[in-house]
Amino acid sequence: MVKPMHLFAVVDALEQAQQFQQVLASRDVSTELVQIEQLNARFLRHHPELALCVDLDGLWLSANGMKMQPDWQAEIPRLKRASLKSEMIARACQINEQPSLIDATAGLGHDSLLMAYLGAHVTLVERHPVLFTLLEDAKSKAKNDPFLSKYMQRIHLIFQDAHYYLQQCNQDDRKVDVIYLDPMFPQRDQHHQVIKKQAQVKKQMQLLHLLLPEDGEMDLGDQLLPLAQQIASRVVVKRPKHAVFLNEQQPDHQWQGDACRFDAYFQISM
Repeated sequence: MVKPMHLFAVVDALEQAQQFQQVLASRDVSTELVQIEQLNARFLRHHPELALCVDLDGLWLSANGMKMQPDWQAEIPRLKRASLKSEMIARACQINEQPSLIDATAGLGHDSLLMAYLGAHVTLVERHPVLFTLLEDAKSKAKNDPFLSKYMQRIHLIFQDAHYYLQQCNQDDRKVDVIYLDPMFPQRDQHHQVIKKQAQVKKQMQLLHLLLPEDGEMDLGDQLLPLAQQIASRVVVKRPKHAVFLNEQQPDHQWQGDACRFDAYFQISM
């Protein structure tokens, strides 16, 4: 159960905030709508508690002077530089074959956006109602963006626990080409030290830790890997470069980068 949250909204976005409030209520998230004059750095400093904010740029998560949203428009420069050859994730997930792909740990959806842009048909699965609502807003805005709109038909959002969703896929004998896992919470290296992330990602993690404290160490994705292997011909796991293997399972192949790697698990008998 998500704790009640403030929903701060500037005057020009009050109607939109009321719509978000109704959507969140339908997902058992209680919010108190508060009208404010400006959503600026000073306001955020004086309201350090975890909250939701709405301005003309849409829905944000805020806390401790920071704010965050899945900003898909900000990813456009990266998309324009990306190619099937240059992106390690594209090689790991065989995006050149335009696969059906489940991102079972959707997060902010940036990797899924890239894979959809490069040709994959991606289903993003997210169980947290606030994070899912943020993703919905990101996709809604992308549909109206001249550059991103043409790729949105390749992105499908599912509001469900990934473990349950994959179980249902397995029970219904629904197969996909690729399942992608990028566990959200800090990974440990072989010496059991928490791996540090770059500054921008660290800020995102701080806010997501406040939003998802009930998940903690249980949300590392270990339980998802064996289940994913029953459904997909290829499971790809994104890891920090020196992190331990997910579920302590040795991958069949790896793609190594400077900061991260992709571990792949193949199913020969699909």
